[in-house]
Amino acid sequence: MHDSTQTPQALLHLVASWQPVDPQDKPPYSYATLIAHAILSSTNRRLTLSEIYSWITTHYPYYSAGEHGWQNSIRHNLSLNKAFVKLDRTSSKTTLCGKGSFWTIQLGSEKPFIENL
Repeated sequence: MHDSTQTPQALLHLVASWQPVDPQDKPPYSYATLIAHAILSSTNRRLTLSEIYSWITTHYPYYSAGEHGWQNSIRHNLSLNKAFVKLDRTSSKTTLCGKGSFWTIQLGSEKPFIENL
């Protein structure tokens, strides 16, 4: 039996089907899909909140504009969506120190996010 918070080590190269005409075009994806895209594209399939923000602004420039209200929506989705699992840095198998926790996707919950892209 697998622990549902175990994180796979395989890197997924996900390419979104939507490509903006203008870099400032708003992506048609939910915040949950953006979060999942970031996490699933990371090496260890786990990111801190700060890393999620950074990934989103790098890959979707619309969110790098001055407005930061979207960050509240990201936090809200991480907290309420059962597909996202919070991992304490001390309990995760890492020697990384720092503030905050890692976020990952519960095993078996990836497919709907991948299909949304």
